[in-house]
Amino acid sequence: MTQGLLPFQYESEAGEAGLTGLAGLPLYLELWRAAGLEQAVARHVAVSGAQGWSDRQMVSALLLLNLAGGEGLDDLNRLEADGGLGRLVRAAEAYRQSRRERRAEARRWRRQRSRTLPSPHAAGRWLAKFHDAEEEARREAGRAFIPVASRGVAGLWRVNGELLRAVQAQHPGAQATLDMDATLIETHKREALYCYKHFKAYQPLNTWWAEQGLIVHSEFRDGNVPAGHEQLRVLEEATRLLPEGVTKLYLRSDTAGYQQDLLKYCAEGKNPRFGVIEFAIGADVTPELKQAAAELPETAWQGLDRIVDGERCATDQQWAEVGYVPNWAGMSKTAPDYRFLAIRRAVWRAEGRR
Repeated sequence: MTQGLLPFQYESEAGEAGLTGLAGLPLYLELWRAAGLEQAVARHVAVSGAQGWSDRQMVSALLLLNLAGGEGLDDLNRLEADGGLGRLVRAAEAYRQSRRERRAEARRWRRQRSRTLPSPHAAGRWLAKFHDAEEEARREAGRAFIPVASRGVAGLWRVNGELLRAVQAQHPGAQATLDMDATLIETHKREALYCYKHFKAYQPLNTWWAEQGLIVHSEFRDGNVPAGHEQLRVLEEATRLLPEGVTKLYLRSDTAGYQQDLLKYCAEGKNPRFGVIEFAIGADVTPELKQAAAELPETAWQGLDRIVDGERCATDQQWAEVGYVPNWAGMSKTAPDYRFLAIRRAVWRAEGRR
């Protein structure tokens, strides 16, 4: 290139040197193979059909796209243009393939395969096959709606269950603390709906396994679907994905989880596998709960410390245990002993308010 103002110049290489700036991605392909996910996709995800890109090729390509920071399907072309990455991906695909498998792969293509990764158009067609038009027809204007997972989506979550089992086999754990929370993803898509914060968004509900640091379950939702909508069903689906060896289950949620059916299910041991599920769930501050907290003696309140970067830090908040049972809990013949932790700021006491 023409020399500029600064004392250096660029030189372009016309040849293909096999270099890549994404050399870390093949490590995930190795994990993909070691965890048996390639075979799991072949067993559980039957979307692609007998011609063209297989399900395992599509899933692995989209995983690489996300790991590389891609923002849309068009970024598949950027990965395709990386010759060094392409050589690594092709080598990973061919590793230990039998002659029979290579022939079966070749028969999927009417013409000779020209790309290492699917084109954005091919990936878009594949993703469209997860859409269930019959479910979408059940939508009603102005009402929260969650379509039943299509066969392809359900298959992907079974694959995720096999990933959980693979991790559990390497790092066994008998305890699972599930953290259920919804997150708002702002969008400008025309068909998106408004969320409670008055902007267009999607609001997936995610279930996180704290001890293993893995997502157990996620349900993609429209922005107008309340975070607490059908949380019990989601919890049941998540527990079915937990691998063998997990014997004790805990649940954490914010006030979105303060649902009668969910709390009763956990407290009364209705889960056939785990029985009673101990939980920490934010509670709505009803007048009755507020009154019960106000009647506590001053000696019941203790300082609330937090752990920040491994060090204990004092805060201006206090906590106390409140022996309060909601009216709806008392309706059950097997009502457990519900107890709540009330939290207040120290400044409330100075102002004479709780």
